[in-house]
Amino acid sequence: MKEMKKLLLILSFALVVVLTGCKPGSSHNAIPVSDSYMVPDVADVVLYQVNPRVFAPSNSLQAVMEHLDTIQDLGVNMLWIMPIYPIGLEKTKNSPYSVRDYKAVAPEFGTVDDLRALVNACHERGMGLILDWVANHTAWDNVWVKQHPEWYTKDSTGNIIYPPGTDWTDVADLNYDNKDMRAAMIDAMRFWVDSVGVDGFRCDVADQVPVDFWTECISNLRAAAKPRKLVMLAEGANPDNFTAGFDLNYAWDFMRAIADVMKDGVKVKKLIDVDVEEYKDLERGKFKLRFTTNHDESFKASPVKLYGGVRASMAAFVATTMLHGGMLVYGSQEVGYPEPINFFKYVPVDWKANPALRDEYKKLISVYNEHPALRSSGRVEPFDDDDNSILCVDRVLNNDNVLVLVNVRDAAHQINVPPMWTGTVVTNLMTGEQVELGKNISLSPYQYLLLGK
Repeated sequence: MKEMKKLLLILSFALVVVLTGCKPGSSHNAIPVSDSYMVPDVADVVLYQVNPRVFAPSNSLQAVMEHLDTIQDLGVNMLWIMPIYPIGLEKTKNSPYSVRDYKAVAPEFGTVDDLRALVNACHERGMGLILDWVANHTAWDNVWVKQHPEWYTKDSTGNIIYPPGTDWTDVADLNYDNKDMRAAMIDAMRFWVDSVGVDGFRCDVADQVPVDFWTECISNLRAAAKPRKLVMLAEGANPDNFTAGFDLNYAWDFMRAIADVMKDGVKVKKLIDVDVEEYKDLERGKFKLRFTTNHDESFKASPVKLYGGVRASMAAFVATTMLHGGMLVYGSQEVGYPEPINFFKYVPVDWKANPALRDEYKKLISVYNEHPALRSSGRVEPFDDDDNSILCVDRVLNNDNVLVLVNVRDAAHQINVPPMWTGTVVTNLMTGEQVELGKNISLSPYQYLLLGK
């Protein structure tokens, strides 16, 4: 009888292995690859950052699910979910960037099955989902601290330290000289690709993690995901991000430039100069992520407050995103949430506020999606403004041609129309109205125009 039970147990285990397609001992349960969804080309990505803590105080992944149709309606095609892993309790600040377990979901946010359902629901709507990954440090009560203290950076007395040069006292700095730790980190990332089907990662403080690790990691992830493609975003500005395999990194310089121009009266030409500098050595097909806010910036002030009102915030958004692609929308800016958002805690956002503003974002994103010249590495031809107050750029890709004009000042200004546009009948892409351009054009305070031939 005992031998019969033993045989049945072995047969049952073998059947499970066959049905799941996993090798015994594997920690990754491979998911079926859908033929109906493929991530968009990087040039076409419109990224929407999801801070779960503005959707609900608990079970927030389910709350995000309930908003998916509204998010999709904006015209975005990729969600970036901020960290959803269990948060460290030792020395805690309740930051989601203090990861206690790389292969779990915090009860506050939901379960792994909730995340899997969210990924599937995104795919059904033609949207991808990337996870926020924290590779530079862990929580102090991450199991790695006790099991593998050699995986961490230590001071001269042998004590594990928090990341040097920061005040991030709630996290322990990882030591990338340790090959076993590197392997464990890649294995943890593969877990979410293999068993949940995520479409890539936004990698936190990527510049503080060695480039050779990212090269190994990204190569491994892409090989494992085939035939699926992954989108890899580095929170960094190091050109080596791209040689390591990232598709995008942060346009921090441009974000600072738009603030200087709009808040401090710096000449509008600075935007062109920074754009040229950010793209001058960039390989075709790689992009800078352009934004007027994100979780770090909204922690300080909302874009409405930062730029001086709703109209100013929209002028900043158009000047930032229509110049060279790489669009990011931080969830809450489309409803004009006026206050700072502390992502260490739940902050309720009224998603029904300011419907006219939301419709404006929707229309802007629609124009962006319909005109590849706005989101590509095509020709960017700027035109001088004597007042240095109107951004004027001719965007061209093949037969697609859009003239972008943005008044970045709180006063009306006039600019000479570029010669090749003078006397041309154009369409206002936001309103559908057709007009014939004269020799000059006047824009009211913070007004913008997107004109197509």
